[in-house]
Formats: sequence, C-alpha cells, structure tokens
Amino acid sequence: MESEGKVQQKIIFWFRNNYCTKLNNPQCAIFSVPNEGKNAKEQAAKIATGLMSGVSDLVVMLPSRVLFVEVKDAKGLQKPKQKDFENIAQGLGFDYYIVRSLEDFQEIINKKGLYKK
Repeated sequence: MESEGKVQQKIIFWFRNNYCTKLNNPQCAIFSVPNEGKNAKEQAAKIATGLMSGVSDLVVMLPSRVLFVEVKDAKGLQKPKQKDFENIAQGLGFDYYIVRSLEDFQEIINKKGLYKK
C-alpha cells in the first residue's frame, strides 16, 4: 500500500508535467497546503498566520474552477475537521474530492472534463 505522501508526490508530478507548463494554454496550478507544524511552537506560529485545520492537502487551479483534493491511503479516513472543511468548500460551490491513488486523481481531471481549453 502506498503512503499518502507517495500518492501526493505522484499527483503533483503528473499534473505539473501535463497541465502546468508554459506550453499549456491555459496554464494551470497545483499546490499543497502544509497544515502541520513540526512542534508546538511552529504549529502556534502557523495558526497565528492563517493555518486552518482540516484544509485539503492539495488545491488545483483549472480554468474558471478550483478543486480541493484530500489525499488518503487505501485505509485512510477523514478526520472531523477535514469533513468540516469539505462541507464549507462544497457549501460555497467548490469541488472537493478524496483520492487514494494517482489513477483516482487522473480520472477526476480527464474523465470529468474539468480541464477545458
């Protein structure tokens, strides 16, 4: 079973190479949201500067669309604050997905027609 970190790395690599180069028109973006500190002091500093518990692991910017993507391993479950964030995002009209593999993510991007030139 692949770790969440490994799945996330594969997603970032694939998406950036296929949708985020200067040759892509429009050029998209994907970035992670580091929402954990290494220790209590670092965590407190992040909270003071805007950290929000439960925010999705990835934010994907497509033409006229923003996706929030939570990466989980094969057995991973959402924490209550992650469910709260999902409800906020969806309540505001944004797409929120939970993916467990690169293939899950590719299906969202490719088969749902989210990338439109």
